[in-house]
Amino acid sequence: MEEILKVNGLSKQFDDLPVLDNLSLSVKKGEVVVIVGPSGCGKSTFLRCLNGLEDIDEGEVLLGEEKVNPNKKNLSRTRERIGMVFQSYDLFPHKTILQNITLAPIKVKKRKKAEVEEEAIKLLDRVGLLSKKDSYPRQLSGGQKQRVAIVRALIMHPEVLLLDEITAALDPEMVREVLDVVLSLAKEGRTMLIVTHEMAFAKAVADRVIFLENGKIVEEGSPEEFFDNPQTDRLKRFLKTFSYEK
Repeated sequence: MEEILKVNGLSKQFDDLPVLDNLSLSVKKGEVVVIVGPSGCGKSTFLRCLNGLEDIDEGEVLLGEEKVNPNKKNLSRTRERIGMVFQSYDLFPHKTILQNITLAPIKVKKRKKAEVEEEAIKLLDRVGLLSKKDSYPRQLSGGQKQRVAIVRALIMHPEVLLLDEITAALDPEMVREVLDVVLSLAKEGRTMLIVTHEMAFAKAVADRVIFLENGKIVEEGSPEEFFDNPQTDRLKRFLKTFSYEK
């Protein structure tokens, strides 16, 4: 498979605190890479560096042949190509669900309103929210808002989708409905990097799982290797803190 995203020697620090330490990674088109690790290990910062939301101190991020650089004028185009969904939804409270989804493709990509609304309706139907198109965010549950946030990212037609702890703010019964949407995206061959604490989900959705600690990749492998036969003592200790089914 063709390599779509490449990270070379990425380092990042806040003040004097190193967060990412010479991290390198490549992602193939259609691959789902899940990143796990203890809180504060740099997972979310890593995703934010990938689409230019954070400056990079050293190293580079390449999307195809194009370098992602937060200081370049082409950054908005890069962010169209690398979509991101956050745990906080970030929906506009004064706009309807349909308006939230269609705003960026109409304003940023200059697409025709009728065409964008037609696509938005199809996507909302796919995630089971067509009946909510004229509702406002305050009228939706957390799980519904997160599914809207995923649709809003998808309608920009990103080549890579970044998902940052998208179930962290949800009640347990709402987690499943969001994870089902992500599983269906994985089955259709979407390229995704996912940060999560949901180990059973990671095992179900990933082509590759990465364990990050202190800004470094400690271990990586297929879900079977990673969960059933961890190689490092550190990963073994980490996995013992979760209950997951083998």
